Amino acid sequence: MTETAITDYHLHLRGDDLTARADDHFNAENIARYVEAATAAGVTDLGCAEHMYRFTEALTVWRHPFWDEWAIDDIDQYVEAVKASPIKLGIEGDYILGAEEKLAAMLGPRPFDYVVGSVHFLGDYSLDTEEYTIWDGTQDANDIWRRYFETLASAARSGLFDILAHPDLVKVWGRAGRLPSVDPRTMYEPAIEAIAESGIAVEVSTAGLRKGVGEIYPAPAFMEMCVEAGAVFALSSDAHEPGQIGFRYPEALEFLSSHGVGQIAVFEGRERKLVPVSELKILGNTAGEGD
Repeated sequence: MTETAITDYHLHLRGDDLTARADDHFNAENIARYVEAATAAGVTDLGCAEHMYRFTEALTVWRHPFWDEWAIDDIDQYVEAVKASPIKLGIEGDYILGAEEKLAAMLGPRPFDYVVGSVHFLGDYSLDTEEYTIWDGTQDANDIWRRYFETLASAARSGLFDILAHPDLVKVWGRAGRLPSVDPRTMYEPAIEAIAESGIAVEVSTAGLRKGVGEIYPAPAFMEMCVEAGAVFALSSDAHEPGQIGFRYPEALEFLSSHGVGQIAVFEGRERKLVPVSELKILGNTAGEGD
């Protein structure tokens, strides 16, 4: 029988609660909640990619007040908990220009099944948080979008990552974050070239449907350019709670199909293979509307 899959490789066990500690979320009981939700949502291959900046070890890579506040957990406690569970072990690593060797040193000795790469900051400014926001009106929107996709291209070429997360995150706020005044396809080009050259998997993520922009990552035009460039794709929800596993996956599968994509990437031990997308068999309604 041909192997097929419905993946969700981008989930977070840790809630957004600074008073919580590793024991509260990196444990068998909490992981079981996500596994149960995945089964109900029709997800057949589940993996966790906790935010790198949640770990104290990340402060060896980059220092920023946001990271200083959130870096409170121990990465090896996370690794041990997930490796002892039925789900795959990943991590979401922020790409920081100039910190590539430090990030490689943090990631290298640990037994990840895959590493998700993302761009959340341009310099000291955040793209997707109200704190430290880049969208304060002092910077040109076209310049922000251009710099974002140039940085995404560097992330793709770095060789640090297996999956490129929410590849057009810069659109996260929709019009509230300021959209470019020119056709964004001209800005996509550096990233598309880097994706084609590196072979990195591009994440199709339903998280954008929960955000101000109200659409899947990536935008249809970006997706079309990826397909034309021969890219491969990973499927995720960026869940921050069990009810978001497989969030609005019927729309994601239709999005893939409408672009002629019938295979998705699966990972183990940082080795990738492509398998056909499974038929989605939803057993229960677990797709919550939270952030």
